[in-house]
Amino acid sequence: MPITLLLDLDDTLLETNMDAFIPAYFKALSAALAGNVAPEVMIPALTGGTKAMMVSTDPALTLREVFDAHFFPKLGLERETLQTTIDRFYDEIFPDLGTLTRPIPEAVRLVDWAFAQGYRVVIATNPIFPLKAVHHRLRWAGLPPEKYPFALVTSYETFHFTKETVAYYPEVLAQLGWPEDPVVMVGDDIDREVKPTQAAGFPVFWVRKSSEVSTEPAGVPQGTLESFRGWLEKTDPETLKISFQTPQALLANLRSTPAAIATLSRSLSQDGWRRRTALTEWCLTEILCHLRDVEREVNLPRIRKLLAEEDPFLAGEVTDRWVEERHCAEQDGRQALEDFIAARKEALDLLNGLQAEWFRTARHAIFGPTTLLELVGFVAGHDRAHVQQVWKTLHSGW
Repeated sequence: MPITLLLDLDDTLLETNMDAFIPAYFKALSAALAGNVAPEVMIPALTGGTKAMMVSTDPALTLREVFDAHFFPKLGLERETLQTTIDRFYDEIFPDLGTLTRPIPEAVRLVDWAFAQGYRVVIATNPIFPLKAVHHRLRWAGLPPEKYPFALVTSYETFHFTKETVAYYPEVLAQLGWPEDPVVMVGDDIDREVKPTQAAGFPVFWVRKSSEVSTEPAGVPQGTLESFRGWLEKTDPETLKISFQTPQALLANLRSTPAAIATLSRSLSQDGWRRRTALTEWCLTEILCHLRDVEREVNLPRIRKLLAEEDPFLAGEVTDRWVEERHCAEQDGRQALEDFIAARKEALDLLNGLQAEWFRTARHAIFGPTTLLELVGFVAGHDRAHVQQVWKTLHSGW
């Protein structure tokens, strides 16, 4: 059975002493930009931009956009002014930092074996670096992207959340079109990989050093990277399923949907928004109009009603027909996406911070007695179905 492996990079596939690497990286970039900006200005701007990425939860902004909005105003410069110098840095200077890292031989053996099994392999590194930098780090690990057909390599150009945010993990799966295969995250960092992965409802294997002994987190499969393959071979793939039962996991799913669709559709032409896989299938514009309208006219009113009233009655809605009735194919797909993102952020604002309210009850015309938690679960399931539809539409071999 195909399995999706999400593999961390630093200290999982590549031995990286971040306490040495990050200062050296900052120093090298500062020197490269010294002709345009003083180091005493650049370093705080770089640090601040990185911190801004780590706390961002906005599905409307890629991490690069978050970084740029902080970094370049602090320098008093536009990105275009420095782009050539930045590109030269990553092409010519950044590769020298590889001397501060060491490849892990077992990592190459594991990845070779995973591809031989037909697994989908994702480089799930914290996306605070440009893709060029991540590619260099993969080469240092002995895993050059020119050789290995990774399904996805996460970077700041295409991702909206870092590993400090639970939504990073469903965004990975959403950008892959929410495959139904078993999945497991493999990483060494308890705070950035194990705990947030658990919160997202994903199976996880904690990679620890042979000398590292811990009972925390309880119940998490763990061992050295060398032991992971043996553990996976003995594990029933049916147990490697994602669980969407908790409010935190559901909110992460809701946050990831518009973010992933924005990335998947970012380079689409105007004609591409209206192409169909078949005459009876929706085009991407129709899918986005549907998501927008359902969020505005079904999800948001239901959430507000359930939070405001005691055990309210919720009418059923037949929404698929709206696509044709409202001539959605003739609308602007990119605008529909922007409007969906705005509506989804409004829903997230209503849901964030709720506690006992998740168990407030309602009477649904179709589902019968229900709770806010169950209704949001339906929304997340609806999201995943349409992300799969988006993926199929975009990869239909036009």
